[in-house]
Amino acid sequence: MADNLDTQIHDADQLLRRVAPVLRGLLGDGPRLPIVQYDAGLEKAACSIQIEVDPQWDDRRLVDCMRAMIGPTQTIWIEGLGGLHIRPIPYDMTGRVAGKVALVTGAARGFGLEISQDLCSQGAYVVLTDVNEPGVIEAASGISGQYGQGRAMGLALDVTNPESVSKVAGQVLRAFGGLDILISNAGVLKAGSVKTQAVKDFDLVTAVNYKGFFVCTQVFSPIMALQHLANPAYQSDIIQINSKSGLVGSNRNGAYAGSKFGSIGLVQSFALELVEDGIKVNAVCPGNFFDGPLWSDPNDGLFVQYLRAGKVPGAKTIQDVRRAYEAKIPMGRGCTTADVMKAIYYLIEQSYETGQALPVTGGQVMLH
Repeated sequence: MADNLDTQIHDADQLLRRVAPVLRGLLGDGPRLPIVQYDAGLEKAACSIQIEVDPQWDDRRLVDCMRAMIGPTQTIWIEGLGGLHIRPIPYDMTGRVAGKVALVTGAARGFGLEISQDLCSQGAYVVLTDVNEPGVIEAASGISGQYGQGRAMGLALDVTNPESVSKVAGQVLRAFGGLDILISNAGVLKAGSVKTQAVKDFDLVTAVNYKGFFVCTQVFSPIMALQHLANPAYQSDIIQINSKSGLVGSNRNGAYAGSKFGSIGLVQSFALELVEDGIKVNAVCPGNFFDGPLWSDPNDGLFVQYLRAGKVPGAKTIQDVRRAYEAKIPMGRGCTTADVMKAIYYLIEQSYETGQALPVTGGQVMLH
């Protein structure tokens, strides 16, 4: 009996992964796609439209058949899956990403949290994810308290684990029916010389920064592709938060720079492949976010790591390290979340841009 139940749950989950994004695309009003919310308690008789689909249909046939079967509705029953609520985005919902569903990795603190807060302030529904489950749930609760119930949810996610990412994708589909923006922000940094750095530290940095971006793109891009297949005018966005260290080498920080250089290769390659699915893939390459935990954490921040590693000759204190890095920036200050958000919104709003690595470095790195 348990095996049969597991099979039914698995089959329903696979059906949801295909049906919900297609419904979003078909029922969208221009660039605004509705929220499609799964409701296990919704009864068949209460649904205004009842549809039976064949799981063996390919994606094109699924779209064509569902287009012929649906019309304006608030509830839909899918045989083998259950009930779905269709919730159009209110026209009075405003902002640069109004009504879009966004997922941000590494969102319990730092850039990821502040990016999530800003997206929500501009009208998005935001899924915050992080390996720090208590932290990300607390962060999402705070955002929902500010912007309204249901505007943010926090989920545990290990970007290096395909099963973890797939589980989160299922949770996102149940709550929203699809995804419009993926911000691949999760990252770690272990500074050290190539002469002495432990291989396990190199592997950790590579797994989170490089492999994690690949895994998230592999899991979420098919959802975005189905929305575009159902609505060819629709575009979605994958944006990797990279680094200036993805544009120029970083002394005694090769693991991090290598993972970021490699990620730009992934951005360009994914952009070429996914353009046919209406998915734009770009990177933002921030300069140093001195006031965030990556740099300023008193125990393991970069200022502490660089001081220990002797990366700044003659530096005796954390402030010595900070002043040395501020002096490298023509504009004289570190990068802020507001600087990064301007780049993110540009990439989302610019329909004619993909495969780019956009520097936000205060002039410290200049492209040529």
